[in-house]
Amino acid sequence: QLQLVESGENLVQPGGSLRLSCKASGFTLDYYNIAWFRQAPGKEREGVACLRPSDDNTYYSDSVKGRFTISKDAAKNTMYLQMNSLKPEDTAVYYCARGGGCFEKIEVWGQGALVTVSS
Repeated sequence: QLQLVESGENLVQPGGSLRLSCKASGFTLDYYNIAWFRQAPGKEREGVACLRPSDDNTYYSDSVKGRFTISKDAAKNTMYLQMNSLKPEDTAVYYCARGGGCFEKIEVWGQGALVTVSS
């Protein structure tokens, strides 16, 4: 069974940092495009970070560039999203995903993890 399981809900203050993790089972992360999406209340889901296996290139949305970092640990078959300098507008449910391309042709979704940035 193909699965992505994310870490739990998180509350962090503005300016703080947080790392989300997402463990894969049933497949090897190294062979696929992996990405993080988020969906804020009342908004559409958006792709925020992607890592391609072919060249290890990473891609970020303008809203998170310079603050978020996507990575993976092949030995643990786990992907991560390091989030720094968090802002209230980063509050959303975050989803990890495996796709046929970056931010497209999504084949497997994680269950989602709520991140709340608030003082």
